[in-house]
Amino acid sequence: MKLQRTLRLRTAAVGALTVCGALALSACGSDDNSGGSGGDTTKAASKIKCDGEGKLLASGSTAQKNAMDIWTQTYQSACSSTQLNYKPTGSGAGIQEFLQGKTAFAGSDSALKPEEVAQSKKVCKSGQGINLPMVGGPIAVTYNLGGVDDLVLDADTLGKIFDSKITKWNDPAIKKLNPDAKLPGKKIQTFHRSDESGTTDNFTKYLNTAAPSSWKHEPEKAWAGKGGQGADGSSGIATNVKQNDGSIGYVELSYATGNDLNTVKLDTGAKAPVEATTDNASKAIADAKVVGQGKDLALDLNYKTKAEGAYPITLVTYEIVCDKGNKKESLDATKSFLKYTASEDGQKALKEKGYAPIPDEVISKVRTTIDGLS
Repeated sequence: MKLQRTLRLRTAAVGALTVCGALALSACGSDDNSGGSGGDTTKAASKIKCDGEGKLLASGSTAQKNAMDIWTQTYQSACSSTQLNYKPTGSGAGIQEFLQGKTAFAGSDSALKPEEVAQSKKVCKSGQGINLPMVGGPIAVTYNLGGVDDLVLDADTLGKIFDSKITKWNDPAIKKLNPDAKLPGKKIQTFHRSDESGTTDNFTKYLNTAAPSSWKHEPEKAWAGKGGQGADGSSGIATNVKQNDGSIGYVELSYATGNDLNTVKLDTGAKAPVEATTDNASKAIADAKVVGQGKDLALDLNYKTKAEGAYPITLVTYEIVCDKGNKKESLDATKSFLKYTASEDGQKALKEKGYAPIPDEVISKVRTTIDGLS
């Protein structure tokens, strides 16, 4: 699976160029991985209702960076009076900036913790921070191993690999899952996020839930496993895996496909190993339950699913905003932009980028909640 590279940001409007200056990663000034056509973007932009003007600041999840690229480009082409600046600094950093009142909203691959909700009441003067699920997708376990293009692993084996309990590619546990593969006796080189990350939080939730005997660490945004090397952001992990034979890491699917990296198939206990695809991730997200209270739409994902074709290492990225008490100068633009991202066109663009759209029954609630932001 390869992302199409058909749009170039250097042909975009001046407003989009402003955003490129703010984005820290590689999409700006080079090939855009949107996968859509210019006609589709123009059509989607024509449906956007622009409100507000000036700068709209946001930061957080690197997992949704590639989605934000195409959303930003489409939105800016319609709403040139608003300059959207989304910085992919990581979920932890994004939440902190939001709680400090520096941004209009934050992107996070984990829902707000109770103590963070309590903190948010200082920023959301008459309300609190809420979680709006906006982007779904698989966390791909990506690897670089010469001569091995098809690899199956399970939760137990992954837990031991990332906790340095399995250190060679020809370990019996890996050979048992891949009887026909020519596995070398090469040392396994693992890469994990060095920054606090919702991707790490979700990946370790999977390991802790599906293989508690092999992964005893509590799920956290900060990496807790033994050994391995840290890399900054999902792009950092993808780059390191691509450059090092014998390596393995975890990234959002778009980073794996965008770098032409192999991905692991998971033995979940279903009849056949499950590949990391947007459709398979959607099957897992559809099994999630809304556990947030009131206007909060935080989801509880089923990491132990054995449903046929359901890929369990799945994350949901939330846009975190105030339900009430949003800053007047950014409220209209925030609602306008989020209405677009939650729209049918906004969600349709996700699949072309390697993400999974949020299921209809959930995204409909998101749209209603956005309408009521104040």
